[in-house]
Amino acid sequence: MRAAGGGAGARPFPWGAVLDTGLCRLRLDPKLFWELSLVEFAAMTGAFAPRPARLRRVGLEMLMRAFPD
Repeated sequence: MRAAGGGAGARPFPWGAVLDTGLCRLRLDPKLFWELSLVEFAAMTGAFAPRPARLRRVGLEMLMRAFPD
């Protein structure tokens, strides 16, 4: 099964990873798993959680000066 649009760069849907996450890691009941929308599943896996701030160059340089090993 291909992604909607099916262009040359389209990748197949990652069913293996989704099944593993839903049924094994989250231990969802199969009936509940198959009733979820993709948005609901994404929310359960933390897809919408705020991302931590990335270390910027200035911060890296400060760390390198503080810990010059």
